[in-house]
Amino acid sequence: MPIRGVSKVVVGVKDQERAKKFWTETVGFTVTTDVPYGDTGKRWVEVTSADGGTALILSEDEEDQFPVRGDLPTSNFFFYTDDVQQTYRELSAKGVDFPAEPAEQPWGWSSMFTDSEGNRFALQQREA
Repeated sequence: MPIRGVSKVVVGVKDQERAKKFWTETVGFTVTTDVPYGDTGKRWVEVTSADGGTALILSEDEEDQFPVRGDLPTSNFFFYTDDVQQTYRELSAKGVDFPAEPAEQPWGWSSMFTDSEGNRFALQQREA
């Protein structure tokens, strides 16, 4: 059986509560897991996209964060949307920072946004 895709992605955060609030209240994900694990006092916090296709594990660990490099995203994955310009307008109205406005690139329409923890994510328009 072939690999069919990615199910979960670890996102390094400084503050799990702040990150959970950003991803749920601002972006529209749903908390699917929020439980302590081990005897370290750490929590497993997982949020899932509205379509159920993508889960982010909000890991409170500085080592999980990628370094800032120029005008590039700090994550190694892209989010997608049906309409980058509409998503840009909606999230900007909610206070989400977009260091790069939507622009048409050789690979299609894309943009970049920053979460509450300073992580920068690519956002690409999925073509029909």
